[in-house]
Order: sequence, then structure tokens, then C-alpha cells
Amino acid sequence: MARRPLPRILSSGTTSLARGRDLARTAADSATDVLHPLLTIGRGLRVLASAGRRTWSETPKDKRGPALFLAAACVLVVALVPYGPLLGLITLMAAAAWQGRDRTPVKTGPGEAETERLGSLYEALVPYFSIPEDPSPLFTHGGEWDKAFSGYEFDEAGRVTRLRIRYPAYFTDGEAAARARIEALLHAKSGRGREYLFDWDEEGNQLDLSVLAALPTGIAAQPFVTSPGETVLGFTDAGSVQRTLPVRDGGDEPRDVPPVVWRTGPRSTEPHLLAVGQPGAGTSSLLRSIALQALRHGGDVLIVEGGGSGEYSCLSGRAGVLAVECGPTGALATLEWAAQETERRLIATHRARETGRPAPEDTRRPLWILLDRPSVLAHLAAADGRPDPLAQLQVPLRHGRAAHITVVVAEQFDHLELLNDAVWQHTRARVVLGPAAIQQITDVLGLPPHTTPTAQVPPGRGYARLGTGPVHRLQVPATPDPYDDTTHPAQRQAVLELLPDRGPAAPGDTADGDTAGGAHGTLTHPLPGQPEPPEPGSGSSFDASEIPEVPAEAP
Repeated sequence: MARRPLPRILSSGTTSLARGRDLARTAADSATDVLHPLLTIGRGLRVLASAGRRTWSETPKDKRGPALFLAAACVLVVALVPYGPLLGLITLMAAAAWQGRDRTPVKTGPGEAETERLGSLYEALVPYFSIPEDPSPLFTHGGEWDKAFSGYEFDEAGRVTRLRIRYPAYFTDGEAAARARIEALLHAKSGRGREYLFDWDEEGNQLDLSVLAALPTGIAAQPFVTSPGETVLGFTDAGSVQRTLPVRDGGDEPRDVPPVVWRTGPRSTEPHLLAVGQPGAGTSSLLRSIALQALRHGGDVLIVEGGGSGEYSCLSGRAGVLAVECGPTGALATLEWAAQETERRLIATHRARETGRPAPEDTRRPLWILLDRPSVLAHLAAADGRPDPLAQLQVPLRHGRAAHITVVVAEQFDHLELLNDAVWQHTRARVVLGPAAIQQITDVLGLPPHTTPTAQVPPGRGYARLGTGPVHRLQVPATPDPYDDTTHPAQRQAVLELLPDRGPAAPGDTADGDTAGGAHGTLTHPLPGQPEPPEPGSGSSFDASEIPEVPAEAP
């Protein structure tokens, strides 16, 4: 039996078949483009009809009659109005086109890469959040991560930016070591180089992880809107404090940022400050910022610089700056004067109160003692066989709050053991700047930070804790040495504008206002009624016995 030939369309090979499919697809696409408006309106009419049918079914039976009468009345009005049917048809078509438009589907749930990352986090937490005795563990190898994770958000790179973790109740979340292990694991698995905030809800057995935005670094020194007795240490996150300050960070309009405000004075619970950091961390900028704010509020400033690098030469000879000392001899004389000035203020205040009079004005004028790296001066004094200048700080530290005297000490991590017990005991306001390990921060502040410190931070970036309060992230306002040409010109100009005018020339001052001894300053601005301050290296000091006794009146 002879074989029947194949049809021509099949015998010509796959080329003709493929060409036919392309022609059919092109015709279908063209028809779809032409009929797209009609398809859209038809889809919208179907949506409107479904909505009307659903509304009619949900309407109670006793209200269907009035509703039908109202609809008929509306149709009658549209029919009687000139061009009413045409306008009604146009309105119906527009509503149908709007309801039938193409809607981009909203992405729900994580993508494939994000799901893989969440699964990796879940598997990594299994050894920490599970025990063999648990009959129905929340965390188990190969388990469902969506039962433990919620509220997840990701950035453009697919890394986690926010995550809520539900953990079992038997996890020891009250132990700092257990929490630190979980935080270190999440930090490593979620991506290094970012700062994470961990919020532990021990009552609800939940842990919220969120990535913190970088603190602003462009805020330079400027006149902050504060009252006397308030000092802005820097700026922090919006949710950490309940106050904002208007600042300028290079723009024309000021913006409100949350500050870390340190309150000093007789009623302060944290009258003195200790700032610790690595070289180049910004502790000198913090001291310059504090000095400029103190001078702006009418205080007097004593500066003792142990490094001898001339970081505070811009303040030498300024109105309100009593001294800028860099040598061990001048530092010892200055601190001796400060101790005796503290005693003089206490005695004068006590005798004024005994006689029923207010304290003298000179005893209520704020006096700030700023010491940068005093351990260097202690080492030099010990090498020369001289007494430790830090020993003279005990009186201002112990009684400075009642005498309106504030002490600020800045030191590096490598020399903290040289600070005496009085400094550690009475400096209840603490600041840590620069890169540091969590244990180093905990040793200084007394509490570990709630965030994960990063290895690379800008100058002036760190943490602050006032007394027994929480630990705040901190960014110190940029306050560079205005005589340093390597810093930003705008920031140097901002510091120059805040410097007070030159005070009266003192013996030994040169024409340009700097002292003849270079970076060494002199106590050239005694207050009315106060003893004459000593010359650097003279060792002369005020004797408290020279104050005449004021006999107490008989009752």
C-alpha cells in the first residue's frame, strides 16, 4: 500500500511553522493594542457590576425599596437634563476605565534572596534559642522561620534593616552575656559595617533589630539655644531624648536635631565630666566646644593641656580665659590656685549665709577647669621629683558643685590607670569617643551600649552617659583648632566667630596676644574680690587664712 504524502505545511520544515506562529502572535498583539481601551472598559464594567450586585445583596430588604426609588429618580433626572444621557454615559465609561485599569501587583513577602538570608539567620539562632527538653521548639533545624521572624525590612542590597524576633521564654535574656552573644551573631550575619540597635522586650520575649542611620557630622560649633548651666555635648538619635535644638549644618534654614545636654551647677547630679578616647577621636574638640559654650554664658575657664601640642592656643589671652598651661610647673601652680579658690568660695559663701546675706557675686560665677591628658603632666612631674598635679584636683572635684566649679578631664584609653580615685569617683558624666571595644566602653560608662560599635567612625563619634541614665549615641559638634590649616575652612571660621575678644594685655604678652612663653598662658583675668592668680611656675598661691573672720551674730 502506497504511503500518503504529508501536507505541504508540514513537509516544508519548521521554518514555515515558526513564521506562521510569529504572524499569529503579531496579529494578536496588534488586535490587543487596538482593542485595549474596549477591554479596559469592559473589565471596569464587570467590576462595577460586581460591586453593585454585592451592594444590593448586602442592603437589608426593608431598605431596598427606598434605594430602588432613589436610583430611579436619579436616572429620571439625568434623562431630563439637557445632554444628561451623554454626560451620564461619559461618566460611566470614565468610571469603568478607572476601575479596569492595569494595576501593578504589590510585592508581598520577601524575595528569593531575602528568604535565603532569613533562613540563614534562623538556622544560626537555633543553637541559642533551643534546648533538647523543649517538646515543641520554636527554633529547630529545618524549621519554619516565618513563625519566629516578623516585621522584616530590607535595603536595596537585600540586607536586613529591620527585624522582629520572637524567642522562647526560657532564654536567659536577663543575662548580659547571653544577650551579647545574640547581638554579636546578628551583627555578623546581617552585615558588618553598620550600627544596629537591639531592643529587648523581656516581658513579651521579643527582640527588635534595626539599623541606625548615621549621625550628622556637618554640624559645626555655633551658639546653641541653651540656658546658663546647660552644655551641649553633641547630638544623638531622635528617639533617645525628648528635646530638640535648632542648628545650622551648612544649609540656609536651621533644622531641629536632638541634643545630649549636660546640666551643671549646684543642683546638678553630674557636676563633673570624664571624656575618654583614642588619639584623634575628638576629645580635644569636645573640650574646645565646652570652653566656647562656657565663655558664651559668662563663665571663667582654666585650661591645662598635658599633650603640649598647642590645641588651645586660640583661647590664650581671651576674655574669660584665666590660663592656658602646658608645662608641669604652671599646671601645678594653676591647680593649686584652683583648689584654694574652691576653699575661698566655700568659706565666703558659708560666712555670708551665717550673716543672713546672699553669697558674694564672685563666688557664684562659674569656673571651668579643663584638663586634656593630665597623665602626661603627672609623668613629667614624677620624673622631676615634683608632686602630682592631679592631687590638687581632689578639692575642686569634691566641693566644686557647691562652689560653682566644674571639672572636665579628657584622657586616652592607654593612660586611664594613671587617673586617681577622685577623678573616677566624682566624674559621673562620661563620654567615650572613637573606635573602642564593647568592654572598653562598658568599663568607662558602666553599661554596655545598646548598639554595635563599628570599626570606622568619624572624629567626635562615640557614646555618652550622664550619671545613671541610659547610654546615648553621640556626635560632637565639629570644633577644630582654628589655627590648623588642615581642617575644614568653614568649621575653622565658625570657631573664630565664637572666640571672645582679647582680654587686657598681661606682663609678658607679645604684640599678637600670645604669651612670651609660647603655649603657656597666665592667669590674667582675676575676678573682683578674688586673690591674684599665680604666675606659671612661681608656686605662689592664695592663703585661705588671709580671709578676715566674720564673727557670727548672737541670736
